[in-house]
This record gives sequence, structure tokens and C-alpha cells, in this order.
Amino acid sequence: MPRRRIRVTDVPLRAAFAALRTELGVPSDFPPEALSEAERPPRPGAHADATDVPLFTIDPPASTDLDQAMHLARRGTGYRLRYAIADVAAFVDPGSALDAETHRRVLTLYFPDTRVPLHPPLLSEGAASLLPDQVRPAALWTIDLDAEGRTTAADVRRALVRSRARLDYEGVQRAVDSGTAEEPLRLLGEVGALRERLEVERGGISLRVPEQEVVERNGTYELTYRAGVPADGWNAQISLLTGMAAAELMLAYGTGVLRTLPAAPDGAVGRLRRTAQALHIDWPHHVSYAALIRSLDPGIPSHAAFLQECTTLLRGAGYTVFRDGVLPDITTHAAVAAPYAHCTAPLRRLADRYASEICLVAAVGQPVPEWVGAALDALPGRMSEGGRRAGTVERACVDLVEAALLKDRVGEVFDGWVVDVDEHRPTVGTVQLETPAVIGRVEGAELELGERLRVRLTEADLVAPKIRFAPV
Repeated sequence: MPRRRIRVTDVPLRAAFAALRTELGVPSDFPPEALSEAERPPRPGAHADATDVPLFTIDPPASTDLDQAMHLARRGTGYRLRYAIADVAAFVDPGSALDAETHRRVLTLYFPDTRVPLHPPLLSEGAASLLPDQVRPAALWTIDLDAEGRTTAADVRRALVRSRARLDYEGVQRAVDSGTAEEPLRLLGEVGALRERLEVERGGISLRVPEQEVVERNGTYELTYRAGVPADGWNAQISLLTGMAAAELMLAYGTGVLRTLPAAPDGAVGRLRRTAQALHIDWPHHVSYAALIRSLDPGIPSHAAFLQECTTLLRGAGYTVFRDGVLPDITTHAAVAAPYAHCTAPLRRLADRYASEICLVAAVGQPVPEWVGAALDALPGRMSEGGRRAGTVERACVDLVEAALLKDRVGEVFDGWVVDVDEHRPTVGTVQLETPAVIGRVEGAELELGERLRVRLTEADLVAPKIRFAPV
């Protein structure tokens, strides 16, 4: 599910975050054996030479762990996408100390002040990263689309690639909007829009969850939301397209690992309807959940808060392994509205390395490597455990930032809305403040979902950390 990204600017919280990492048992340094193995060059393999493809990457400006690079071109009345995914398996030997450490870490963890990587930075930000002007081993997808953006063919092979440029979302958006973008970037906007249209058609949902950001204003710090630009969505559509192609390839092959999500129960959607009412978001009964999501503006605080609440519908997502042609009962991801696999972020997510390896052998009709087959059954459990750890980190970071920003404001009164009420204890609920962008626990009087409420901050504890409000 989308993680709540938090960025801290000039806030003296680094010591608190370091203490939080210790408290949560977050891995710190890599074992010496793993670091030594990360220094080895990639294993030689059957990599075709695709360095002539003028790939480019799109990531946040400070990112150096670059998993994907792309190129788009016209092909008749349609399009051809070349999408390179870092070939992590070329660097990590099965059964090695580095392999064991990645299975312990499972995911890259993100803190407001740093990240705790899945692989040693020497690898994830260096030798395996698709940095510009560097030859790198990759799993190179070739996906052909028709004029409407529908997939007509998909293939993946090992290749040596060389990215030409490292771009960021805002720069891409400016180039497209100003008309100065070269054709591959113009086609990204064109194909991205087509894929968004197809997403609507099949009933899929892309949550545009805004970034929660701490900013300094007039000598104090505030918590706000920063919405993305359309280029974020176009880039996400390319990743989704590839994940869908990977899922279809593995399903046809009969062995694979899917990212699955059952349809949300009616009660969960009903709860969101009440939350929408609480935030004064108009949701007519004839409008579907997917249609409502597409109508929201993440730049509006109440819409941003609602989009955060919508991530609760994704909490049932998991990894589903199948093999030997026996397909699972659920093969689709409800939010994607199609079969889907995580395969585009192997530097940051363990499962993607295995999905890529299965796709590579499926494309040429070869058997699954022994090391992949041996690890498959345990993979969903590992990913679930890693996801829970990431969720704990996220919640703890949000609590800490909010407590830090409000610690000197205990006793102040804020305006907000009740966005949730405990069904067993009507005096306990959740309040969304108008400003700052804080969602916190409120208790003390009987609450009504959707009511506008003035609350007093009664506690902002940096040690716990937690914040508490009471009705005025």
C-alpha cells in the first residue's frame, strides 16, 4: 500500500529518529561479509547489448538508488516501451551473506532524516543502480502498445543498458508543459494519459497520496501536504503497466508471485463514506468509489486527509505464490483491477528480485532456477513481516513529527472535524485538524462522526510519542 512519505526540513529531530531506530530494532550497519560481497563485480551472464537504447530515469532529485529506466517511441499507430529494471540477481549470490541480509531486511525503510536500505549503498546507489552514463546489467522489458495504450506484446530479456539522463518529476512536468520536451518525454505524457484512461475503464484506482512535509514558516514549523504533479502519475502508470505484463507472463507460465488484493468489503466503503461526510466531501450515492478518488485534488487539505484514509482499503494486500500450473483463487489486485506483480523495484523490495527471475525464464520457456523455487513458499511471509515493520516505522515517525511540532502548543485550541468514532466507545475518536495537517486521537465527550469540532491539545509527548485532544 502507499506509504505516508514524510520529509523534514531543518527540524532538530535527528537524535529522536536515531533513538526510534534503536527502539524498533531497525537494522543499522551491514555485516562485514555482506559488504565484502557487495564489492564484487556482477556475475557474467547472457546479457545482450542494449546500450544503444537512450533510456532515462525519473525519480526524486536526491535519489541515487535507481531501479528503473525507460524509453518510449512511436511504433506504427501505437508505441513501444523499453523499460529496464536493475538486475539485482547479477550481484547477489544465492545463499551468500548478502542474500541472507536482504532476506532479513526485506524492504528499504524510509525515515524523515534517512533511509535504511535493503542492499548496501555501494550496490543500491552504485554498482547496480541505473545511474546515467554507466553500463549496467538489467532485465529489459519490451512492451508494445496499440493506439489506445493497450498491450499487444510483452517480452523481457537480460541486457546491458546505459541510461542517458537522470530526470525528476518537476523537471519532466515543466518540459512537457512548456513544449520543450523531446519526443520520449512527450510520449510519456501521451501514454500515461492513455493508461490512466484504461485504468478508469477497467475500474482501477490510483491513490494520489500527497507527501506530508514539515516546513518552517515565520520562525515556527508546520505540517502540510504537498501534492504531486501529473508526471508522477504517468511514471506510476509505466510501472503498473510493467507489473501487469509480468503478472500475465507468470500466469501463462504457471509459476510466479503476484501482488493480490481482495475486493473491499461493503462495510469498509461505508466507513469511508462517513469519513467523506466528516470532511465535507460530496460523494453522491450514484458515484462510485473509483470515480470519487479521481475527482479529488490532493492539494486541498480535506481531500489529502481523505486520500490518506483511503489507504485503509489496501491493507488486505499481500503476496500470493503459485507454481506448477496450479493458479491461486485470487489472481487480481482490486485497486489495479487486473493481475499485478511487484517487479520494478528490486533495489528496494526483496520480492521483485524473484518476480524478475521468474519472468526472465518464463519469456524463454526455461525452468525456474533452483534457488528461486526454494525461496518462493517463504516469500509471502517474509514480505508480510517486512510490511508490518515498515508500517510501524511510518506510524512512529508520523507520531514523533506531530508530537515535536505540537509540544509547545499544549493547551491551544484547534478547529477540525471528527473523521472516525470508536463504535464501542462513542467518546473516543479521531479528529482531523484544519491546520496543521494533523490527525489525532480525541476523547472526553460523546462524538458524532462528521461533526465540526473545536479541540484543545492536552498532550504532546515526545517520549511515547503521542498527541491527544479533548473537545472544548
